[in-house]
Amino acid sequence: METSKGMVSDSKRMSVHDGPGIRTTLFLKGCPLRCLWCHNPENLQTKPALSFTRKLCIGCGACARVCPGGLHSFPGKEHHIRFDACSGCGACTEECLPGALKLYGREMEPKEAARLLLEDRDFYVRSGGGVTFSGGEPLLQPAFLAEVMKLLKKEKIPVAVDTCGDVPWSAFLQVLPYTDLFLYDIKHPDSAMHKKGTGRGNERILENLENLHKQGAAVEIRTPVIPGYNDDPGTLRCIASLLNGYGNITAWRLLPYHSMAKGKYEALGLQYPMPETSMPDDTRMRAVRTELSALFPAVKLSSD
Repeated sequence: METSKGMVSDSKRMSVHDGPGIRTTLFLKGCPLRCLWCHNPENLQTKPALSFTRKLCIGCGACARVCPGGLHSFPGKEHHIRFDACSGCGACTEECLPGALKLYGREMEPKEAARLLLEDRDFYVRSGGGVTFSGGEPLLQPAFLAEVMKLLKKEKIPVAVDTCGDVPWSAFLQVLPYTDLFLYDIKHPDSAMHKKGTGRGNERILENLENLHKQGAAVEIRTPVIPGYNDDPGTLRCIASLLNGYGNITAWRLLPYHSMAKGKYEALGLQYPMPETSMPDDTRMRAVRTELSALFPAVKLSSD
């Protein structure tokens, strides 16, 4: 039987924020949402995305000589790129010796992905960690995901899936037998506000959360705390009330907004959607946790 290839963006080793213990996170391309605060804009599209770090460019022009689409030009010795015309062939990145150009996205066979993830087996065993699949939205590629997970489970590697939840339930069913923990986003309890911040309502997300509860799947809820969007006490209390109806939730983790992705947007030729948003400080986040713990005792911060 022919295996399903996956479109993989990147991998991150020694991660301690994507589930229990030390983990390797594999990022898959594509996402159904368009969150204004997205930290991984390189994974929004399924197709490969070209990234350019200007400070590393030496202006040698090697990229322009090999690019079949003529995307690169150097008017006035400044490197210009037509990002919207990029086919994702990667020819320019292979010629860029300083590493100013990077392509996010390449096809990968399940066995290749499993081999990569198993390289850190010793760290998983010693720390109680494992592998996390993230994105984008990894469940947009459920067949590939399930095949990789089968290979990892044969090696007794714990597996987590970081998901926005806005995918068909059939995608969950493909990976459910191999998933030890779902890291599940709840961004806003109100569908209209959810659409305002992400481009889509939350009906399917809440329906899939209910389905995971019925299946008895372990779920850690994650809420990005976005100033002016969902950080008011009423919204957070509403989420706490919602979560109290589920017995399979292991924790509710609050993730403070940060602007560290600004550089990624610039490198991808994109405009950063939240240029004037302040980051909530530690004091504010601890106060929010203390208030919400009376309503949902398993509330945690990203640093916990």
